[in-house]
Amino acid sequence: MNARIAIVGGGVAGLYAAMQLQSRGIDDYMLLEAADHFGGRIETVSAGPNDARFDLGATWFWPGIQPQLDRLVRELGIARFAQHESGDTLIERAPGAPPVRMRGYANEPVSMRLAGGMSALVDTIRSRLSMQCLHLDQRVTHLSVAKHSIEIQSINAQGNMSTHSVAHVLLALPPRLASTSIVFDPPLPEALAQSWRDTPTWMAPHAKYLAVYPQAFWRERGLSGAARSASGPLAEIHDASPLEGAAAVFGFIGIPADGRARIGEPALLAACRAQLIRLFGDEARDPHFETIKDWTASRLSATAADRTATPHHWHAPQSEAVAGSWRGRLAGIGSEWSARYPGYVAGAIDAVDAAIESISLSRESRS
Repeated sequence: MNARIAIVGGGVAGLYAAMQLQSRGIDDYMLLEAADHFGGRIETVSAGPNDARFDLGATWFWPGIQPQLDRLVRELGIARFAQHESGDTLIERAPGAPPVRMRGYANEPVSMRLAGGMSALVDTIRSRLSMQCLHLDQRVTHLSVAKHSIEIQSINAQGNMSTHSVAHVLLALPPRLASTSIVFDPPLPEALAQSWRDTPTWMAPHAKYLAVYPQAFWRERGLSGAARSASGPLAEIHDASPLEGAAAVFGFIGIPADGRARIGEPALLAACRAQLIRLFGDEARDPHFETIKDWTASRLSATAADRTATPHHWHAPQSEAVAGSWRGRLAGIGSEWSARYPGYVAGAIDAVDAAIESISLSRESRS
């Protein structure tokens, strides 16, 4: 397969890049996604009597500080709603201490969610793309600079290799994953490669627990569904209920990845459920559905270095080589490369817009 531009990765960044290319009349592109589905670190599960949808990956965005993403959501016609925050918050201050009920507060800026989960963004963008340009089950393993092109090698689940020839590559995956899973020939400049390896992959060290119920019984008691805990295993809990159809809470598991592996998922599920009973009462005992999504287990989003959590966001690494064979041929467009919102969904939109503008200007200068 040959094309002018290759997009490596089919999460929000890759799909949005494809949509932006098409909108500029650039239709000679290919998108190569290693998994058998699109979405990347966005994952939504259907559960409950009406198959309501719940996010196990990226969940929120903030229109007040992320106008690009907000504008895209509106242009695509995706319904949105504010995170439920009305009611009191529960706090477990120390292991063994009973939960304390405190007056809740509304976050500013307002956290917003998408009707149908964040996958609604993935699905809506994908529906606008040329399906013949999208290729699942194509894990890119090598990128090589040839005289007038970049040669791409990819492999599918059956071990079959494919070769592709393009003029430009957009890396729509985390910098650390790109630098450790793809062989670059010639090698990237060492300073650039090191900065990519040193950039944490947001969300990769974390695990989420989700419990779905027929009703939001905590709201009936004047609780917001939010909790903070020093007892665990859930360190931070939020109401995850959709606008209609079911109710849910989710929490971030506060145990590091290696500890989660030692405990095992069945015991961890039981411990999370016991914590919800401790906090919200006996009605939390029998969720209609529960699951744990451990992102460290995903080889397509996490590396060994990502097993240790980073407590804060970071400065984005440089997205392109400024000299050498890769100059002007390769650009990072994953969320971590965004200067304004690294690690957020909005960061993917921001990084793509910057890269596509550069490609468009380059194309104009050659015409």
